[in-house]
Amino acid sequence: MAANGNGTAGGGTAREFRALPGRTEDRREEFSRCLTDVVRLLGLDVPPEPDPTDRRTWESRVRTALRETCLRGVDLSEESFDVLVEAAVRDPDPSFNRQFVEPALSAFGQRRVQAALLGRLRTGTDPERAGAARAWYWSALPVRMPLVRAEDPGAAERAEPDEDADIPAEWREASLREFVGNEHLDVRRCLLPGLPLWKSAHPPELHDLVDAAVRIARSHPDAYIRHRVEHQVVG
Repeated sequence: MAANGNGTAGGGTAREFRALPGRTEDRREEFSRCLTDVVRLLGLDVPPEPDPTDRRTWESRVRTALRETCLRGVDLSEESFDVLVEAAVRDPDPSFNRQFVEPALSAFGQRRVQAALLGRLRTGTDPERAGAARAWYWSALPVRMPLVRAEDPGAAERAEPDEDADIPAEWREASLREFVGNEHLDVRRCLLPGLPLWKSAHPPELHDLVDAAVRIARSHPDAYIRHRVEHQVVG
């Protein structure tokens, strides 16, 4: 079964997998800055800045206003693409980050969204890599917001990689290499639920890395990683 952004199997129960732990670093102020851009660009009926004493209530209001706007219908500017992806990557909640991924998918297309997340995984900071891994799960959703469109009809094709590129395969390879080579706890926690740990999912030249990933996860000091890997190893 595929794992969802919470570290639980799609259609499964919380008893099958432990919930993905919270991030080890508090970066909520960065997320609030992303939401300010969302409010500004989409013209949401929400104060543009949070109350420093009640940031979470403001965040909830932005999320609600964004969803209501998307359900009514909205044409998104080119600038909105980067803002929505940034918010999805910075969102500290692995369940709610889909609220930024879905409008981007509807307006700009799956391939462009996934290419942007792959870029963050390859070249971003460690918090950005972890956030990209959290957002990647939702990038496979079908379009569910047909009234959300790009202002530019050609926006879905803009800034895409070569049309022959297999973005999911490139993600699998990049996430495998990152899990093995990057010791950052949040990065490993966030990559693991979506990381295939059976050799048939990878070309032969990556099989040694699959073995290394399993060894790392099984001996890792973090309980979540040790628990999770046993549900993902095939054979």
